[in-house]
Amino acid sequence: MSLDNIRIVLVNPIYGGNVGSTCRAMANMGISDLALVKPLNLNMEEARKMACHAVHILESKTEYANLAEAIANCGAVMGTTARDGLYRQHAKTPRAWAQKAVDVAKTGKVAIVFGREDNGLSNEDLALCTQIIQIPTTLDFKSLNIAQAVLICCYEIFLAFGTYEPIMEMSPEAPSDARERMFAMWRDTLLRIGFMKEDKADHMMQGVRRILSRGTLTMDDIKILMGIAKQAAWAAGSRERSENVDTSEM
Repeated sequence: MSLDNIRIVLVNPIYGGNVGSTCRAMANMGISDLALVKPLNLNMEEARKMACHAVHILESKTEYANLAEAIANCGAVMGTTARDGLYRQHAKTPRAWAQKAVDVAKTGKVAIVFGREDNGLSNEDLALCTQIIQIPTTLDFKSLNIAQAVLICCYEIFLAFGTYEPIMEMSPEAPSDARERMFAMWRDTLLRIGFMKEDKADHMMQGVRRILSRGTLTMDDIKILMGIAKQAAWAAGSRERSENVDTSEM
């Protein structure tokens, strides 16, 4: 599985909470290879707390003395940056590089490198990278929390890997004759409850059709809407019968 070949590399991480949150983000996206480059006195209790159910990633992490060692066996090395500059102008979004990461990971290791929480990756760090990632943000505030940045990059790679299958609607889309029966029922009900008059009914029903045609209507949707119309019509008839009861002999 190529996601096993994706390595998340944190250079000189400062806060244990960020490392733990990174583990959780990785686990959400099926990535488990975490490398730390010369971490700075991490609070491991905080890391375990923030990792939540991804403590196994934290406990299996590897540590390296420098970035070169952490990425030595990686075919593609993608460094992240929020800063602009001469050596960062070829940066692309996580989405733009995601398929490249998946393709390389089919046969070898890929490193996604994240810099220090206080000032990111240095030019020397980026010189070791084969690609540069920049996450789109507002120009007014470009710095992301490191775990948030990890999650965004892992998310794009996970989608590019192609294993995610969205939940499919079980009920089929309603055919035209079912929709027309439903609209006819609603026309009758709206007239009975006094929402509209006969001379305005066609015009008002155009509005109802427009509202209910903005999204897909399934057969389950049609049944519910017809059920509401039927119950409303029954309630209107019940009220009429109640109002017409002769109470003079009571």
